[in-house]
This record gives sequence, C-alpha cells and structure tokens, in this order.
Amino acid sequence: MKQAIYEITRNQKIADHVYEMVLRGDTSAITAPGQFINIQLAGKYLRRPISICDWSDTDITIIYKVVGGGTEQMSEMHPGETLDVLVGLGNGYNTKKSGDAPVLLGGGVGVPPMYGLCKALRAEGKAVKVILGFNTASEVFYENEFRALGAEVTVTTVDGSYGMKGFVTDALKTMEYSYFFTCGPMPMFRAIESVAVTSGQYSFEERMGCGFGACMGCTCKTKYGNKRICKDGPVLEREEIVW
Repeated sequence: MKQAIYEITRNQKIADHVYEMVLRGDTSAITAPGQFINIQLAGKYLRRPISICDWSDTDITIIYKVVGGGTEQMSEMHPGETLDVLVGLGNGYNTKKSGDAPVLLGGGVGVPPMYGLCKALRAEGKAVKVILGFNTASEVFYENEFRALGAEVTVTTVDGSYGMKGFVTDALKTMEYSYFFTCGPMPMFRAIESVAVTSGQYSFEERMGCGFGACMGCTCKTKYGNKRICKDGPVLEREEIVW
C-alpha cells in the first residue's frame, strides 16, 4: 500500500450516472487485477474505496457511479486537480486458477475490475468470455473496450432495452467455461452460486472504514474463520464463502 497525491488527467461521463476518471501517479503498489484505491475527499471523514479498472506504469483508471455526496463531488472535479489516494489495497484475482476458457461476470459498477482482469487473462492467452449486466441501455459501458481485448462479450439488461433480456445468470446458463470470476451486488452473487458449474472467485462490495484492515469494520465469516474484505479480500474463492 502507498499513499500519494495523484493528478486527475481525465474525468468524463460514460453512461447514465457513471464516470471514468484517470489519475496520474505512482502505480507500483498495484500487483493484481481486482485491487482497489481509497480516495480522500475534502470535507468527508471517510475515504471512498473505488475498484481499479485498469492501470499502466503512470496512470490508474477508475470507473464510479454517482450514488451519494462523495461520488457527486468526484464527478465535479476537473483535470489538473489532485487527490490524496491510498493505492494497492486488497488482494486481487488469482488468474492461475482460470483454466483455458474462463468467464467474467460484471454487474453494474462491478464491471470495472473485470476489465483489468480480462486484460491480464488475454495476455496469458486465455479464451475469455465476458457477461456484462445492467438494468437498462443507458447504463451500459465498456462493451467495446472488452471486445477490443479479444473477449467474447454478452450484454444483458433487466428491461431488455439492449442486448439479452434478463440477468447475467441467464447468459451464464447457456455457456461452457472452465472457471468464473465476478464482481457485483450480493443478489447477483447468490444467483450465480445457484447456477455456476465450476469453481470461481467473487469480489465483494462492502462498506469500509479504513480500507487496510485496521478497523475490522468489513469483517465477514468464511469457512476458515473471519476475514476482512478490505485486506483479506475483496476477492474470495467460492469454496470458502459462507452464504
């Protein structure tokens, strides 16, 4: 984990209430897709944890949805402004367990970490399938970016206004795959758990106080004892989760 000041180089709306922000600075603490950053905002007591979508030697890309005062404040920031950020938090996805044909399932703001993961898996020569789940057409983002990586992409919308009507699990039922990776809300996870036919990894969304394991506020039960989502996760393996 590193704490540093990062410069905003891009902050743009890419879908309904969804923004893409690029931060320039030291990325050496990022070691795996699925990790997150914690952003300090002026006037806010707690930092805001945001998953990492992509990164390079000099830049971090995050995607966030405006759901409250903190993310609304972020949406109004401009290139050239700076943020105090904790980088390289949490344990990311383990790609070594993926097999040759993994499937990635992202629901809403659970989509961003799937991009960095897809990029890593494609670099390993894996045939990747991606299922992106949204409520409606106006919320869809990054479909073309996943296709540009060489992934087979399926988009689902609950209302059927774009892509396949239904949920990510409706698409999953029709596919063959060697392993699954996912990030999204808990109802989606429970649905995946009921239909998935392989092992997999879940990245949990959880309210966090500190973001690095000190406050114990995001502790959850597993088959191997209590784990902190911010430090021992956010990625947990299917076999250890207590539903």
